[in-house]
Amino acid sequence: MDEQSMNQQAIHQAVGGGGLLVVAQWEAKAEEADRVAEILRSFLPQAQSEPKLFLISRAKDNPAQFLFYELFRDEAAFKAHQDSAHFKSHIAGQALPLLTRRERTQYALI
Repeated sequence: MDEQSMNQQAIHQAVGGGGLLVVAQWEAKAEEADRVAEILRSFLPQAQSEPKLFLISRAKDNPAQFLFYELFRDEAAFKAHQDSAHFKSHIAGQALPLLTRRERTQYALI
């Protein structure tokens, strides 16, 4: 088995054969981009303890753009993430008001 196949198998085992992938794209108000990055840095350690994979990145050519790549076991795990105190405080309470755009797409693993 090649390395890519082993990685795919490990991901499917970690999420129990199902899995929900959420990809989100944010654009912060230009003057708020650094503040959004600070909020996300303080949010990330708690968020990474929930799903099996949780990555946040910032665009190199436009520091106001952020990309989230979140892999959850299922819909219930995603809902629990959104219901968490740290999501409500950091994301809903602090970061979202500083954005000009927020898009999310959900994917089922195949």
